[in-house]
Amino acid sequence: MLRNIDPILSPDLLHALRAMGHGDDIVIADANFPGTSVGPECIRADGSTASEVLRAVLSVMPLDSFVPNPALTMQVVGEPHIVPDAVADFQNIIDEVADNPVPVVGLERFAFYERAASAYVIVQTGERRLYGNIILKKGVIS
Repeated sequence: MLRNIDPILSPDLLHALRAMGHGDDIVIADANFPGTSVGPECIRADGSTASEVLRAVLSVMPLDSFVPNPALTMQVVGEPHIVPDAVADFQNIIDEVADNPVPVVGLERFAFYERAASAYVIVQTGERRLYGNIILKKGVIS
């Protein structure tokens, strides 16, 4: 255990967050996401929701302020205008916790998978809400 570090941040996740550089992406994925087969290393966080992991990650990682959309979610298939409960929750957490609060932007499902395939790491959570997936781009600490 460490002081002032959320215990949801496991040793493997802390290592990945520290090793990431400016502009690297992290995917926080729900339980249905193909975390292992998409490509990057997959860290399991089955006992946590995506919202809990998002809050913990944002407590130590800055969002990139040099790109227009550092927080991306997966759009509802066939109904991209719908905002799922998980995504609304993500927005509230970003507004509360992020050093650089930004609106989340939706990507079409397969575009989201393609972007996730080039991420630094995927954190597969136990999130059971549909569309509980978010990609964050790491910023800099000055």
